[in-house]
Amino acid sequence: MDFEKARFNMVEQQIRPWDVLDFDLLDVLEEIPRERFVPAQLQGLAYADKALPLPNGGEMLEPKTVARLVQGLALKKTDKVLEIGTGSGYATAVLAKLAGSVVTVDTDAAQLAAAKTVLTGLGLLNVNYENHDGLTEITEGAPFDAIYVGGGVAAVPDTLKKQLKDGGRMVVIAGGQPVQRALLLTRNGGSFDQKTLFDTLVGNLNGSVSKPFGGFDF
Repeated sequence: MDFEKARFNMVEQQIRPWDVLDFDLLDVLEEIPRERFVPAQLQGLAYADKALPLPNGGEMLEPKTVARLVQGLALKKTDKVLEIGTGSGYATAVLAKLAGSVVTVDTDAAQLAAAKTVLTGLGLLNVNYENHDGLTEITEGAPFDAIYVGGGVAAVPDTLKKQLKDGGRMVVIAGGQPVQRALLLTRNGGSFDQKTLFDTLVGNLNGSVSKPFGGFDF
């Protein structure tokens, strides 16, 4: 399979038409070999417009969903980012190429180690890895400029809000069936401005799945 061509087609046919227009992000998406992050038997689907299962029962978000969420963060090279739900490590790679540093958190130590192997192999050394429940526990290094939550939650945890700097941004998919909303929260002193980026339906970070191949990088 011509992965380079498939990667180009993913960007041009799936991601750009879905209002992802940030040039730096599009360049990064064309650089990252997504096939390295999926199980060997699914490499032929690495650039398909669908969520893919991971060995631990989790799933990878569709590429366009990752792109829209990351675009919402408007990352700068000086930003320190917290990622909740490392999963395959694909979203981690996107964040690491756009930001100054990333702390990625996952409850599954084996999945975290697998993602670290791939990310290190790609030369992405500005990532720190933490094995704990990032939805309920404060992560070392807080506060952060940006927080990326790689799956659905019933409601935005106060634990995460507390870890945002003033002016910091968080993207998270919240709610339940029949529809969830991808939200952008921006801290403004003691309050948070909220904007809906798009509607979707994905799997939850607690392991439940809202729809077949609903998707989350967990």
